[in-house]
Amino acid sequence: MIQTEHQRRAYLEALGIDVWVPRDQADMQDNPVAAEQDETKLDWQQLREAVAACTRCILHESRTQTVFGVGDPDADWMIIGEAPGAEEDRRGEPFVGRAGKLLDEMLRAIGQKRESVFIANILKCRPPNNRDPKADEASSCRGYLERQIDLVSPKIILAAGRIAAQQLLGTDAPVGRLRGKLHHLREIPVVVTYHPAYLLRSPSQKRKAWDDLCMAKRLADGSPA
Repeated sequence: MIQTEHQRRAYLEALGIDVWVPRDQADMQDNPVAAEQDETKLDWQQLREAVAACTRCILHESRTQTVFGVGDPDADWMIIGEAPGAEEDRRGEPFVGRAGKLLDEMLRAIGQKRESVFIANILKCRPPNNRDPKADEASSCRGYLERQIDLVSPKIILAAGRIAAQQLLGTDAPVGRLRGKLHHLREIPVVVTYHPAYLLRSPSQKRKAWDDLCMAKRLADGSPA
């Protein structure tokens, strides 16, 4: 007779025999959502729990906490950045600090605010020393991001920065070649712009970022790009 792992454990425990389970397996048994592989069936709460318990890549070993995303779950606008930084890792919220304040100002300029959009990242954990995400790390997180996009169902996605744009669009083209053009991700319009952190270092590019925001607003409002 084929015996399942659950039956084997129950049998040994009934005999008073200690059962040792690897920690990663124990975590998944204690939290069934963490073991869920099909993100397409998760609701917001289940998805949040799955992300919080995630150990799919090595980044879980160094994180303070995961950075799930914030904002309106029914937003027309979805802002996607690259990965949490040190402050985001401490606070569990994307786009905080100086770059976050600039993003807030950019949103206000087009009649939006942090609470009216949904903000997420390609990665849910901070890479050490804020290095670029590795391919396997981005791949491990992709299902979570895809489900967030499905749940929000935005009218427009604003890809902030090179990493976000390249990962979302599956390209290695630089931001300068991607911005100013209309892209799509599963029929959702995608506009590429510079990351707020880059704009802090290169304020002369803010005019181009403004043009990107205006293009995104037109698309979100249903007007031609």
